[in-house]
Parts: sequence; C-alpha cells; structure tokens
Amino acid sequence: MERRDFLQSAGLFAAIGILPNSGISANPKAWTANRPADPLQPFYLPPMDPLSHKESMDIRVWVHSKTTGGVYSCVECAVAPKVMGPPPHFHKELDELMYVLEGTATVMVENEIVEIAAGGWHFRPRNLRHTFWNGSDKPLRFVDMYFNQPFEDFLERIFHELTPEKGYPQGSEQLRREHDLLNEQFGLVYAPTAFEERQAIASKYGLI
Repeated sequence: MERRDFLQSAGLFAAIGILPNSGISANPKAWTANRPADPLQPFYLPPMDPLSHKESMDIRVWVHSKTTGGVYSCVECAVAPKVMGPPPHFHKELDELMYVLEGTATVMVENEIVEIAAGGWHFRPRNLRHTFWNGSDKPLRFVDMYFNQPFEDFLERIFHELTPEKGYPQGSEQLRREHDLLNEQFGLVYAPTAFEERQAIASKYGLI
C-alpha cells in the first residue's frame, strides 16, 4: 500500500476506533494496556538565544533521535544572507519538514522553486531531488525536522567535526572520503552534475 493511501485509510479507521491491520484500538484504555515495558520519557528543552549563522551557515540540534525512539529529530539552522545551501540531492529514506522561524527560505524540489516566509512550512519527501538557499538580504533561520533517521548525527559531523580546525581542510582528500562515507551511511545521493548545478544556481541568484 502506498504511504499516502495508508495514511488516508489509517485516518478513516482511527476515526471509528480501529487502526487497520494493527490490532490496536483507538480507545485510550487500549493504548494504556499496550504500552511498552520501557516507554519513552518526557523531556523539556528550555529556550535559547537564536542561533548565529557565523560566516555562512550553522546548525544546532534540538531533539535527538535517541530521545524519541528513533522516530523524530530536529535541528535549528541559521543561514547568512545570500548564501547557497548544499548541491541538489535526494534522500533514499529520509523525509524532511521545514518550519521557517525568521527570514525567507527558497527551496527547490525537482524543477519547482518556492519561497517559504517566516511562519511557513515545507515538506520534502524522500527520493525527490532538492536544495535550498537564502536569496534575501536578511538572515534566515528555520527548524528542519527528520523522521525515522538520525539525520542530526550527519549534520553534527558535517558542521562541527569535519572542520579545518579538527584536521579536515576544505578540498582535502580525507574530507572528501569522510563525506562519501556519510553519504553512503545516510542514503544521500548526488547526481554527477550536482556541484555544477549548485554553482549555476549560486551564479543566477548572486549567492556565495
């Protein structure tokens, strides 16, 4: 069954108290009876100052996959004005949901380009080629949410571990090898022309 059909049918059956083929009732008492022996624990994340984009872009993990049983995680991302994001790529397993906190994000999915202003949402399903950038003269901040994959671990490594200060100079062979390993591990796929496409977008919109 396609994911969309499943969600539609699940919503229909949930409305009458049954989830299809699950053996789980929508009755709250049944949920209580079927809770796992070691349930997830609640947690609180206190407010923090807005993330700085530093010279161009940075990320901060808010929710780790390990605290949600591997179901959900999210990061805050800050992007300086006129900064291009990653080369166009797609994910084999990851679905992403963006919520813009400040500024305007420009997102490309396949051949469609859309602008998401502060307060707007954008969903990017797996297997669709995409990228994003900040084409405005103001900073951009958004929360990116990840489902069923600890993609925050990928970003932590890219932004905070594989740095020149830690022995991975830009353009070095060892940095390229580490990126290749991460792409394989997390199912990121770049077309052979992805970096040329990134440069073309940056040139067209005056990005760095």
